[in-house]
Amino acid sequence: MGLSQPRPRILLLSAYEAGSHVRWRELLVSGLPEYEWHTLTLPARYFRWRIRGNPLSWLGAPELQESWDLVIATSMVDLATLKGLNPRLANTPTLLYMHENQFAFPDSGRQHASIDPQMVNLYSALAADRVAFNSAWNRDSMLAGIDALLSRLPDAVPPGLVDALVAKSCILPVPIADRLFSASERSLNSDCPHILWNHRWEYDKGPERLQALLEALVKRQQPFRLSVVGERFRSYPPVFDRIQAQFQGQLQHWGYLESRAAYEALLQQADVVVSTALHDFQGLAMLEALAAGCMPLAPDRLAYPEYVPEICRYTGCEQAINAEAEAAADVLQQLLITPPDFERPWAWQTSALIPRYRALLESMI
Repeated sequence: MGLSQPRPRILLLSAYEAGSHVRWRELLVSGLPEYEWHTLTLPARYFRWRIRGNPLSWLGAPELQESWDLVIATSMVDLATLKGLNPRLANTPTLLYMHENQFAFPDSGRQHASIDPQMVNLYSALAADRVAFNSAWNRDSMLAGIDALLSRLPDAVPPGLVDALVAKSCILPVPIADRLFSASERSLNSDCPHILWNHRWEYDKGPERLQALLEALVKRQQPFRLSVVGERFRSYPPVFDRIQAQFQGQLQHWGYLESRAAYEALLQQADVVVSTALHDFQGLAMLEALAAGCMPLAPDRLAYPEYVPEICRYTGCEQAINAEAEAAADVLQQLLITPPDFERPWAWQTSALIPRYRALLESMI
């Protein structure tokens, strides 16, 4: 009886373990058991320190002194510096996974004016052998941002950088768990729809736009029930407190659901899942709700045109919140009158995407 071959060893580096990053990592590890996985992670806090300081935080980590068949780093990892500080990794194949990019975040008005986070993304992409993005919009916005940045630099900019990045890039979304697709088909409550808003409680998810949409529906005398859930931090925009007080009579659920089972049950109870986001590089919350059978209502921007049917998208108007709210209310009321047939996002389910991940990793090892 021959000796079995050892499993290829993969080191996965996640420098900002936010919720979607955790789910991506767990689905990848469980879906590809033929590899021996090891991980280094850092908590999702202190953004500017994380994106600039992760090579220092991991300095001396024994994992970085070992031999690996492949290193996978997420988009917050300063891969170029990490390779420079750990020569053992210099010739190891590296895959950079872009959950987001620093060229396309909307300005909250609170950030420091610095291109450091963008340069981390640029240098990491140049240092990686392959770069995978979770959506085409994520890739295109980063490449456009890099092109614009390079055009502003004073001199000594090598030609062909964007073309080189295009050549080694691919699209591989964060998978959606297959179990979410098992929900049976259900009818839409057109008289009093259950509206779900299930995003992070931060400014870039457009909570003021949610408030304006709800006010537009009340003005039109459109009944609705409302659930506002999603990850919430100690500090969050005060508009959420105003929404809770203003629409207390319509609330079904309010606040973060600690139980994953309870959250998935809510996805199967809601009629319409709404996004008002100014930033969403893939839209995991929207995709999970669509998989469970919710009808989507999303702005015609970001990654949404990649999977939200045109009939379910409203015209975005980033400079005029009330105009955008009226456009969203128009689309929603039309959907309630004539509910469309729409496909669930089958191409995003784990069983469809894991073979694509496997093929990419096999090609690199």
